[in-house]
Amino acid sequence: MNTVGARILAITNQKGGVGKTTTAVNLAASLASLGQRVLLVDMDPQGNATMGSGVDKRDCQQTVYHVLLRQADARSVRKPAGQSGYDLLPANREMAGAEVELVDEPEREYRLKEALAGLSDEYDFVLIDCPPALNLLTVNALAAANAAIIPMQCEYYALEGVSDLVNTVRKVKSRINPGIEIEGLLRSMFDPRNTLAQQVSEQLKRHFGDKVYDTVIPRNVRLAEAPSYGLPALAYDRHSKGTMAYMQLAAEIMARGKPKES
Repeated sequence: MNTVGARILAITNQKGGVGKTTTAVNLAASLASLGQRVLLVDMDPQGNATMGSGVDKRDCQQTVYHVLLRQADARSVRKPAGQSGYDLLPANREMAGAEVELVDEPEREYRLKEALAGLSDEYDFVLIDCPPALNLLTVNALAAANAAIIPMQCEYYALEGVSDLVNTVRKVKSRINPGIEIEGLLRSMFDPRNTLAQQVSEQLKRHFGDKVYDTVIPRNVRLAEAPSYGLPALAYDRHSKGTMAYMQLAAEIMARGKPKES
């Protein structure tokens, strides 16, 4: 797809429980099923994207932690994500120590960017699952990324949270990574029967226009069950509404990335 290296997308939201890791894992699997070469980077010490990709975080001798501290090369740390067709840079609890250990290190915000530079040509997409906080790990992800995907629930405090996150991306753009943009806002865990969800969805579209993806990810039992089997929804139940929504999102993201015709 890409002659100039991967599109690097940070999947981020300072709020937890908004479908961030679900999006990272299922978007990776969906893009891979559409023939894209995909690397998923787990930057969250909880290691949920690692487990959800069928890799046991407890068995990982080396993780992104070792890559950030320059103790290992990203190429030697990556693993295949089971039968899902993408590669993974895993994480586990050790990642929590990276923040403390990097505090006094030079170029600490650019460690992930540096690590991915040597791999970029091998992939069409690199997806980074960020922790649910604005910390040094998230800043590393935003420094490395071309763009940010913001999954969010359409609930009362959502707009305020998204505004904070947009401001954060602007600060990163002005100080650390001038190339970063907001790729899109993703309405996740959406229940169309909920009047408030519909109202917030309309507000989002008014505020952010075409930055809001057309694709909406529904609340879906299969999406919730799949991680306990170490599988993306595509491998767990390919016909579920959640699976189909992430396939649609993958197609939408690929279409957005195509060069515009002059």
